[in-house]
Amino acid sequence: MDEISILLTFAGGLAGALVFGYLAHQMRLSPIVGYLLAGIMVGPFTPGFVANHVIAEQFAEIGVILLLFGVGLRFHLRELVAVWRVAIPGAFIQSSISTITLALLLMLFGWNWISGTILGMAISVASTVVMATILAEWRDLHSQIGHIAIGWTVVEDMLTVAMLLLLPIIFASEKGIEQSIPGVLGLAALKVVGLVSLVVVLGRWVIPWALERIEKTRSRELFTLAVLVLAVGIAVGSAKIFGVSMALGAFLAGLAVGRSDFAARAANDALPMRDAFAVLFFVSVGMLFDPSSLLKAPLLILTVLVVVVIGKPLAATLTVRILGRPMSIAIPVGAAFSQVGEFSFILGKVALDLNLINNTGWNALVTASIISIGINPFIYRLARLYSSKASRIISVSNDRHTEIDPNRCILVGYGPVGEIVYSLLSDRGATTTVIDLNLDTVRRLRAGGIDAIYGDVLRPDTLEAAGIRTTGSLILSADVDDAPEIIRQARLLNPGMRVLARCSHLRDAAALRNAGAHIIAAGEAEVGVALAEAVTADDTIDCGMAAKQRELIRHHLYDKPGS
Repeated sequence: MDEISILLTFAGGLAGALVFGYLAHQMRLSPIVGYLLAGIMVGPFTPGFVANHVIAEQFAEIGVILLLFGVGLRFHLRELVAVWRVAIPGAFIQSSISTITLALLLMLFGWNWISGTILGMAISVASTVVMATILAEWRDLHSQIGHIAIGWTVVEDMLTVAMLLLLPIIFASEKGIEQSIPGVLGLAALKVVGLVSLVVVLGRWVIPWALERIEKTRSRELFTLAVLVLAVGIAVGSAKIFGVSMALGAFLAGLAVGRSDFAARAANDALPMRDAFAVLFFVSVGMLFDPSSLLKAPLLILTVLVVVVIGKPLAATLTVRILGRPMSIAIPVGAAFSQVGEFSFILGKVALDLNLINNTGWNALVTASIISIGINPFIYRLARLYSSKASRIISVSNDRHTEIDPNRCILVGYGPVGEIVYSLLSDRGATTTVIDLNLDTVRRLRAGGIDAIYGDVLRPDTLEAAGIRTTGSLILSADVDDAPEIIRQARLLNPGMRVLARCSHLRDAAALRNAGAHIIAAGEAEVGVALAEAVTADDTIDCGMAAKQRELIRHHLYDKPGS
């Protein structure tokens, strides 16, 4: 594996994803469709440039780790525990229905019960990466829909790990593998309990202690490196030591870091490579697709696909509804499961090696996976629109507009000026969230019952965490770097809010105004106003005239050329 091959695969995969992702976007399709097409184009079954699939898979594994780590950062254990009563029985019921349905249908093609059941187990598992991507696109990842769906896939992952352990024991005994099934499952359960216990200990004491010391260096590079080491280290350690998937390990690592004060900064600051590597996951999946397989066993592929995109969602929807959730939640959760992904390939590959399925079954699994991943965004969109209409709770349009609360504010910076602004807002009954990069300040505010977030406001995810989409006003009380870019990013997320910004020099006011700030307070101008008012303090003019004089001075200072 030479250096040129690695670079060609990386560059070719990303370039193809960029081109086809852009074309998909222009055609109002999900970029995922473009990424899959890019994988097909650079795969071994189409002419032209052929990327190295082994290298692409390794890059994709990094993307899976970083993406699932980011998902874990935004979740809290209490949110997952709250949906266990749906997630655990839901995973068992949906997996059983999907498995039995496909097994019965495959018997019509002459398959035996064992092979049909194994392939059914493989397609019953949804891709966590695809699900997280679609849920995030619709901003459902951190809603009850997302909590149930992600909790459900965590249970599915654990069930799949158990199957990966059992298949060689049950079907390879003639090769000298003699182990006790209860013993193997008991050991696996102990390992999972040990991993979860270790992650809890790390998240409660070790990780916050380590990240706090690194944060005190004020080095962004060291902080980024520390979080990447935690994500990849815990993910790889989970796979090697505890026998679970790296994706599940990365998710648990995210949960551990998410318990600390550094969750927002870790999510926004330290994962710059996440999206690029996650894209390579879809490219690597597309590279598995052999278009000729559509001609070899079209009815078999269609049967598997129907179970994936119709049978699984129906089973999941009915299960969620039976377990007491409304249709507005049940329908999107069901739609999120209308695809199969990474774990399906792993289980299918083990079954292929054990001769439990043949090459035709493997190709049907791969083809159904790629097609289902490609159409999953459409299915989820239809489900989301239908469920929203049916519930009449929210109104969904193409821009997915969210109602603004005029009494809600985001205050960036809690220095002397920020403290005064917060006090005035509180006196007026406003609901205010503070964003600050001083960890001690954030902790002090939280201890006092103030909603505060530690993170870089230049990152859109920090604004998302603060509730930017529903806020009525964004106030930059600190003279922050890149303030115009912050305003532009914020207004993309919420065009209807008011923006109030502070700067030190009048020369910076025009850039803030052009970026979309409604009210600007420049230090030079306000000092000038204060001095002018002090000079004329003894003049016998009424309050109205004094106010008019102040505004004339401000108008002269802010609107003169060069300001």
